[in-house]
Amino acid sequence: MEKVIQTLNRKDGERRLSVLKMEIDYELLTLFDALQTNDREQARKCKRNLERLRSEWIRLEV
Repeated sequence: MEKVIQTLNRKDGERRLSVLKMEIDYELLTLFDALQTNDREQARKCKRNLERLRSEWIRLEV
């Protein structure tokens, strides 16, 4: 039973990583746009979101 639970958790983590990569790509694109238009507030929001996504990625990788 323990192995079944581990397998399910691993598959959930793999799926989340895929979504996480798309979210990071989106945030990077949004950050690029904010930097191009000198929108400092949006750039700060993107950086905070990227830090949160990075932390989640690290947690999932371990």
